[in-house]
This record gives sequence, structure tokens and C-alpha cells, in this order.
Amino acid sequence: MKLEEILKMVDHTLLAQGSTWDEIKEICDDGMKYHTASVCIPPYYVKKAREYMDPDMPITTVIGFPNGNTTTASKVFETKDALANGATEIDIVINIGELKAKNYKFVLDEINELKEACGDHTMKVIIECCLLTEEEKIKMCEIVTQSKADYIKTSTGFSTGGATFEDIELFAKHCGPNIKIKASGGIASIEDAEKFIELGAHRLGTSRLVKIAKSM
Repeated sequence: MKLEEILKMVDHTLLAQGSTWDEIKEICDDGMKYHTASVCIPPYYVKKAREYMDPDMPITTVIGFPNGNTTTASKVFETKDALANGATEIDIVINIGELKAKNYKFVLDEINELKEACGDHTMKVIIECCLLTEEEKIKMCEIVTQSKADYIKTSTGFSTGGATFEDIELFAKHCGPNIKIKASGGIASIEDAEKFIELGAHRLGTSRLVKIAKSM
């Protein structure tokens, strides 16, 4: 694939705790210049980015991030606040502890409550694969498929590992056709990106591909 085509599938991402507005603004400039699928930025900067960027440039932000174990009510508030500030896509982190406790109804209900808060906006469900067993990953594929969410996403990028080819293969095998796949974390090269897409990823969460484009 041409790099330009791959970039159209990229959520150009900067979520580091120490990110300044100047750094976020550079992400916004890059997203607009290279026509990425969206920019993925912290909730705090969403309003400022919306005012700064072209109105048709999508903004993704993160909810319950990165640990996922805030209350559902707080996640709902975060979601509504982000949308009010101009976010167009929402990436939520599941309650991993409740998954591990096999409280599957809670996990599904929370996803659906957050999707209701999102309305027509795209919502991606981060399951943090690096912390899960294969059985838990498969269960989350089933839960997300049953839910009203739009995507399943591998990782926050803030835990012990990012996206792997094996996880994308597993998602493609166990998720229903109603669910798209986002690989996020550790995507370092054009070759990596092509492989993730070949295996079934519809979105890539990374900043490195734009850095590659800027260096060419």
C-alpha cells in the first residue's frame, strides 16, 4: 500500500501525560496535512483543538484512560463532556478487573451505556490485550460483538505492551462483521502497518507513520 493510503487509516496519536499545547498543535497540523483518519489527543485539549483545526478534521479522545477502573458514571460524564467540546470519536477503556472477575454483564452493560452517551459518534473499546489471557481476549471479542460499539482496540499504549499481529488475527477470527478492529501501540514501520491491515485492522493508533512521512 502507498503510505498516503495507510495514513488515511491512522489515528495520529499523542496522549503522553506531559504533552503541551504546542505539541498537540503539531499533531493537529500533521493530521490535517497528511489527511489522517483522526487525531487522537487527551480530553483536556479537545476544545482547543476543535477551535484550531478545520471543522471537518475528526478528533478522537480517550475515556477512563488508561486504567479503565473509574466508575461508569464518570466515564459517561467524560464522554458527554468530550463530545460537547468537539470530539467526534471516543475510545473507552473497559473495566479490566470486572472482566477478570468474570462479571461479563457489567462489562457489556458499561460498553452499551457509553455507546448510548456517544450517540451516532464512533466508539472504540480498548481491552488492553497485554493484561489479558487468550480466553479473556476471546471473551471480549464476543462481548464487543454483542454490544453496540463500533470497534475493538488492542491497547492504550500505557501498559506492558501494544498491538501484536497475533491479537489482530485473534480479533479477526472471533469478532463479528459488525465490529471493526483498531491496532494501537508499537506500530513502528510501514511494513508493520501493512501487516496489521492485511490481518484485519481497519484503524492504526500511532504517531510514527506521520514521522516517517515527514522524513521522506
